[in-house]
Amino acid sequence: MSDKHDISVLNGLITTTLDSLKGFEDAAEDAKSTRFETLFAGFALDRRQVVASLQAEVRGLGGEPEDSSSFLGAAHRSFMDLKQAFTGKNDKAIIDEVERGEDHIKAKFEIALKDTDLQPATRDVIRDAFTSVKAGHDQTSALKHSLA
Repeated sequence: MSDKHDISVLNGLITTTLDSLKGFEDAAEDAKSTRFETLFAGFALDRRQVVASLQAEVRGLGGEPEDSSSFLGAAHRSFMDLKQAFTGKNDKAIIDEVERGEDHIKAKFEIALKDTDLQPATRDVIRDAFTSVKAGHDQTSALKHSLA
C-alpha cells in the first residue's frame, strides 16, 4: 500500500469526474427543456463536490491533484457537437449521451473500489464519492428509460 498508488488512482477518478462535470455543464447548456437544464446543472454541482473531495484526499496524501479533464473526454464532447450539428439537438439525444457517460464513470469507480492495493482511508473517500456518482447514474438511467 503506497500513497503513490492511491494518488494515481484518485487522479484517474478526478479526471473522469471532471469529464463528467464538463459533460453535465454542456448538457445543461444544450438542453431544450428548462427541467433538464436544471437537472443537469444540479448533477454538475454534485460532480464539482466529488472532484473537491477527491482532490482534498490527493493533497492529504502529499500529491498534486489533477485539475483538468481528459483528452478523450474533450474528443467525445467534440464528436457530440458534430453529431448534434447534423442530427439536430434534442433532449432525448442529450440524455442518451449523458447516460453513456454515466455508465463510464460508474464503471471507473467500481474498478477503483475493487483495488485491493488502496489504503482503507482512500477507499472510504472513493466509496463516499461513489455514492453521489451512483445516484447520478441511476437517476440518469431512470430518466432515459422514462423517455423511451
